Amino acid sequence: MAVQAVLEGLDISFHSLELSSVQLDSPLTAEQKNKVNKGLEYYSLELMNNKKMILVERIKTLIIEKFHTREAEYSLKFSVYLSESLQYDYTYLANIFSEIEGATIERFYIFSRVERVKELMIYETLSIKEIAYQLNYSSVSHLCLQFKKVTGYTPSVFKKLCDSRDLVWRTCE
Repeated sequence: MAVQAVLEGLDISFHSLELSSVQLDSPLTAEQKNKVNKGLEYYSLELMNNKKMILVERIKTLIIEKFHTREAEYSLKFSVYLSESLQYDYTYLANIFSEIEGATIERFYIFSRVERVKELMIYETLSIKEIAYQLNYSSVSHLCLQFKKVTGYTPSVFKKLCDSRDLVWRTCE
């Protein structure tokens, strides 16, 4: 919504607007780019021109979307899914991601998956077994081990901490 508001406020026409991507009807002038950047700053966003950074953002978006859709295609290996979705060899994608982010795609994937586990535990009050199934973990124990490795807590301890009102902001962010 923020990007749409900025573009419409500047009377810049576009035909497609998705998370991290806008298809403009015509290229921006230097003056329009400056105005768009200033408008985006208000929302703590920025215009990206670096193709590698754009590709990394697309990778992140695909990873996050994968965990937020119930129709996720799990029959493909995730590396194949990324390669097919972005039309690049996975090795190239992995190298660009590591170069820009300083971490691997796998690490971001695991972190994002654990963040989704937290959301499902807290906001949808699903059981660990239901979450493991929904996010295609091989087992509940695999989910628990990965969760503890990322957060330092077991899922049950994390849930108890989040349920106690005095610790919500410190541990659940």
